[in-house]
Formats: sequence, C-alpha cells, structure tokens
Amino acid sequence: MIEVIKIERHGAVARVALARPGVHNAFDDALIAGLTEVLRGLDTDPAVRAVVLTGEGSTFSAGADLGWMRRMAAASEQENRDDSLRLAALMRTLNFLSKPTIARVNGSAYGGGVGLVACCDFAIGVDTAKFSLSEVKLGLVPAVISPYVVQAIGGRHARRLFTGAEVIEAPEAQAIGLLHQVVPAAELDAAVERALHFWSKGGPVAQREAKQLALRMAGMTPETAERTDTENAALIARLRVSPEGQEGLTAFLDKRAPVWAGS
Repeated sequence: MIEVIKIERHGAVARVALARPGVHNAFDDALIAGLTEVLRGLDTDPAVRAVVLTGEGSTFSAGADLGWMRRMAAASEQENRDDSLRLAALMRTLNFLSKPTIARVNGSAYGGGVGLVACCDFAIGVDTAKFSLSEVKLGLVPAVISPYVVQAIGGRHARRLFTGAEVIEAPEAQAIGLLHQVVPAAELDAAVERALHFWSKGGPVAQREAKQLALRMAGMTPETAERTDTENAALIARLRVSPEGQEGLTAFLDKRAPVWAGS
C-alpha cells in the first residue's frame, strides 16, 4: 500500500483514491510515483476489469503541491524536464490503460487534476465541482496534460481555457466534453455503479481492443504520445526556468501578483 494512494477492491473493480485530503490531493513526487505504480499494477492484473479514480475529501485534485512547486522553481532545466517526464508517464499510463476507467470527480480539479479527468474513459462529476487550467497566471502552460485535455474538449475550447485560465463550473465542463455526466453529490456513487453495470456486460478482450481502437482512430498511440511528451516536457522545463516563469512561480509562492497582472 502506498500512503498517498488508497486502493479498494470490489469484485473486478479497483477503486483508486488520491489520499492527500489535507492538501486537496495536490500532486507531488510521491503521489505521481505512487499513482503510476498502482495503475501499472492494475493494468496487468487479470482480476481487474475496471478502474475508478477519485479523491479523498471534498476535492478531486488541486493540481501542483506548493512544496513541489517551490522545489521545481529552484531546480535546473534538466531537473524540471525529468520531473515533467514523470508526470507525463503517469498521464500516459492512465490514458492507455487496458481496462475501462471512470473518473469519479468528487470535487474540484485544477491543473494536473484536470489532466487525470481527461485521461479517463468516462468522467462523472458532482454538480458543485469547478475546473481551471491556471498555468498562464504563473507564466507557464499546461504542457504535459495538453494532449489529453485537447482530445477531451477540442482545440477551440482548449485555446480559450489555456490562455484565459478562468474557472468553469460542472455544467459547462459537461457541455464542452470534460465531464460526461453531472450529478448531485448524493447520486455520485449510483451513477458510477450504473456505468460499471453496463461495462460488466462486455467482453474484456473486446473492451481492451475497442478502447485502443477509439484512441488509434483519434490519432493517439502510446508511441506518438511518448514523442509528444518528450517535446512538452522540454517546453515546460524551459518555461519554468525562464524569467517569466520564475517571476510567476515566485509571485505565487510569495502570495503577490506577478509583474504582468492587470496589464
């Protein structure tokens, strides 16, 4: 058991929860490594037919952890590239998992949390959830998660949300394709169970092939994704150590407005 990830088995379904509720399930090195390891294990487990990904507490994931951001702000470009490649491996693992996946979006998701939602096959969220890709406020871009978010919501919506960094609510997230279904919190588990019920009727080999077929027809393969991840990791590493990225990260950590705010 990995401390920052909790796993429960219910028959052929694995329920995986981000377990850092005190910091709103924010990403750090341990969570990224732990979730990647767990997903890889479930991918090869023949007893698992489906995976449900959720968060503990009231938030799905708040994105980057402050301590992790502080370390990356002080790291070299190569260290930032290596760090980004680890996050990219997590997103790629989830996106191409051979089992059907459900994002049980129990609360708001920001930054990398939006990436996890976009990587799942079916996303069901509570009606109070909010979403944001706020990286440009830090002088950065959502590079690593961009292939999966663009695939989920389309290029036009991505251009707006990547550049505007606004917060959207669950109904709009459903309208643009980030969520498939929005329900009151009291109905979230029932909605997840209904989806799992329908998935239980399909053949596991056929479902695996059907998922890969859909990804392939959309132009996504593990090989092309890995090449894209390498390019995007280099991009975000360059931006993190750039003057604008350093100003944005420092301003955020110091709880002040960056120099460009309001211009």
